[in-house]
Amino acid sequence: MASDQIVTADQVLAAPPADVRCFETSRPIRTGDVDTAYRLRLDGVARYLLDIGTDNLAAFGFDRTDPLWIVRRTVIDVHRAPTWPNRVHLRRWCSAHSTRWSSMRVQLTDDEDALIETEGFWINIGTHSGMPARISDGLLDDLGRTTEEHRLRWRPWLPSTPPRSPDDRAFPLRVTDIDPFNHVNNAAYWHAVEEVLADRPDLLETPHRAIVEHLSPIFASDNVVLRALDDGPALSLWFLVDGAVRAAARVQRL
Repeated sequence: MASDQIVTADQVLAAPPADVRCFETSRPIRTGDVDTAYRLRLDGVARYLLDIGTDNLAAFGFDRTDPLWIVRRTVIDVHRAPTWPNRVHLRRWCSAHSTRWSSMRVQLTDDEDALIETEGFWINIGTHSGMPARISDGLLDDLGRTTEEHRLRWRPWLPSTPPRSPDDRAFPLRVTDIDPFNHVNNAAYWHAVEEVLADRPDLLETPHRAIVEHLSPIFASDNVVLRALDDGPALSLWFLVDGAVRAAARVQRL
């Protein structure tokens, strides 16, 4: 299958496991994570996903054995967006894994009617090699509590080849967009998604799916260009550096 072909952007996310305890936490929605309508923005959701992943590892001591992870894909299905000043509840579990990566589901709810379903494809990185590494036996056992799929394979959901466009726009990076590895932080990609969605507010007014897939890192010194394609039912976005695609994104109605 060609790498620039959509495999599926309509994949159904795995249901929560029955009768298995998942990692759970909650947090207040802060004003820095919402828009002018008090909606929890997509970049805010991305930060919550990063935080609960770190908290989940630390709660069981896996921050010592498997501390470094990079995300390859994040899927955010917004059924009913939480709003400020509510408190959001997060539930996290593994829906599939292999020996070097895992698919982690996080469900976000509140005390009213909000519901966001997410899934992240996370790769374990060796602390010395800086390359994909085998997940520790202890963490593999823990991941296996909530799934019987132990042969997870990477499949792209989005096209990696953008159309030609005269409407490219610059996306200047800020110092605060950069993580300790000199890469653009995952949440910063969602800043760009929110930026282009300003031209398509109708997509946010109904249940919608938003996806970001990472092909290769963007570094602090890179000059990033955004290329968008509005095809009506969906909005597609590519992050380009020197003409090469580093990441792709898509927002579509559910």
